Amino acid sequence: MHSYANTTTLPPVHIWKGTGAGASRVTLTPYLPAGAPKAAIIVCPGGSYFWLDKRTEGHGVAKWLSSNGIAAFVLRYRVAGAWSFITRDRALYPHDQYPDMITDLQRAIQLIRENAHEYNCPPDKIGVMGFSAGGHLAMSSGVYHRTDFLAMAGICSTVSLRPDFVVPVYPVVTLCHPEYTHKRSRRGLLGEWRKNSKRMCDRLSLEKNIPEDCPPTFLMNCVDDPIVKYQNSELLAKALADKKITHRYIQYKTGGHGFGATKEKTTEEAIAWCGEFLEWLDKTIL
Repeated sequence: MHSYANTTTLPPVHIWKGTGAGASRVTLTPYLPAGAPKAAIIVCPGGSYFWLDKRTEGHGVAKWLSSNGIAAFVLRYRVAGAWSFITRDRALYPHDQYPDMITDLQRAIQLIRENAHEYNCPPDKIGVMGFSAGGHLAMSSGVYHRTDFLAMAGICSTVSLRPDFVVPVYPVVTLCHPEYTHKRSRRGLLGEWRKNSKRMCDRLSLEKNIPEDCPPTFLMNCVDDPIVKYQNSELLAKALADKKITHRYIQYKTGGHGFGATKEKTTEEAIAWCGEFLEWLDKTIL
């Protein structure tokens, strides 16, 4: 057990242990603040659905959240892996692709909500925050919450799988606009064959599937993002507005990509998102 500025870090939880489903490498690492948490947030690092930036967009973000009185849980969800990126082996042996990632996230929501009393967390204030491809995953948990992916894996959940709020940060959003799609993330999510399926791309393009009961959303990105085109967030913001979903969209001119909550990795302008989010959380959710 380690402590970072009044934060207690617990050992990783193997969320599929004893179920006969999922994968043994999928873990959830809790970062608990001193005192009772005002909310809980599952953190989904980015990495194009091929790998995970656990350091900056995972544990670094969790430490920042917990230092602000929020229980954070870093999710190590299933991704294809660097070997599959290089060799394209999933063309022959499909593995670690949709819906594995969203199934892992729903399992994390289930476990935290069922065990909220153990973490001293309010069970009705559980959100998901994600970055880049992890932002797509985080938003997916709100967009597709009516689909019980756990049931498909043979797991019965007696609690709601809908997050109470979602926070996609410089997210991948669309899979069907060729000029805006982050193709590596699409391939990582869908695999070597389904990446070309119009039906699958339409189904998993967030801007096309916002439900009437989508959770409140805090969305941020930067115009100078060199990895995920900024129009992804604009498409999502418009879709949320069209469905009259409670949301806040902040677009910064500078800041780039992949910085999480680390000020040294972005601009003074963009790191302001951290304070803006905390203010939004207090006013909108708490």
